[in-house]
Amino acid sequence: MRLAAFLIALTLATPALAQDKLTLILDWFVNPDHGPIVIAEEKGFFAEQGLEVEVIAPADPSDPPKMAAAGKADIAVSYQPQLHLQVQEGLPLIRVGTLVATPLNCLLVLEDGPVKSVADLKGRKIGFSVAGVEEALLGAILGRHGLTLDDVELVNVNWSLSPAVMAGQVDAVIGAYRNFELNQMEIEGRPGRCFFVEEEGVPPYDELIYVANPQTMDRAKLARFLAATEKATQYMVNHPQESWEIFAATAPELQDELNARAWVDTLPRFALRPAALDHGRYARFE
Repeated sequence: MRLAAFLIALTLATPALAQDKLTLILDWFVNPDHGPIVIAEEKGFFAEQGLEVEVIAPADPSDPPKMAAAGKADIAVSYQPQLHLQVQEGLPLIRVGTLVATPLNCLLVLEDGPVKSVADLKGRKIGFSVAGVEEALLGAILGRHGLTLDDVELVNVNWSLSPAVMAGQVDAVIGAYRNFELNQMEIEGRPGRCFFVEEEGVPPYDELIYVANPQTMDRAKLARFLAATEKATQYMVNHPQESWEIFAATAPELQDELNARAWVDTLPRFALRPAALDHGRYARFE
């Protein structure tokens, strides 16, 4: 009894070990695409791995990989197509894990609008938010229908993707997510239609990935981060409703019909093995 009491007293007297800090910058404002990250934090899976993760939403959606490359963040959420372009440009980045393992991106138009096929976009305005990567995807899609980027007018609409289409500011947007913007337009009473990139000549790819600077990254720390998000994804698959309630409770702006719908649509697209790498998929995208 004395030994047990002594051990309990020693445990209470011993200060908790400091957790390793890790800074993660998202690709966008917090939304259901980031489910495993939020659930890993809320369920204590990061803490189990000895991590204190600071999650930051970017002011500009093109900033995250640049911040990771510059050492201003340990890890960033980015896009596989963008990684290919930035590596070619000499940016010191590598993919260290996968968040969403299928394309989400689509070329979005009004369902009852004048654009019935990609060829109908000739001479029309197309909005985008991330320069470079979305122009490359759009070029590939247009090329399949005998068009080039010179046949359309590109408009930077930044965050305002589906609103730009619904307001008639542009005729289409590239970079709209099928799990988000389609639901948003349906809720607004202006249904949209997606031309899915993987059905329009673009090889399948990982939509959202984690990138880091290979020269400065802490591989052991990142492995622990991926282990925590893998556990979170497994939890979400096993407990979809409970995990949604945990996610939505983190911020009032998440507690609406749009995010609830997006959660359901995104759940089957998360990478069940975030650390695993399909080399063939990346080679086909070059």
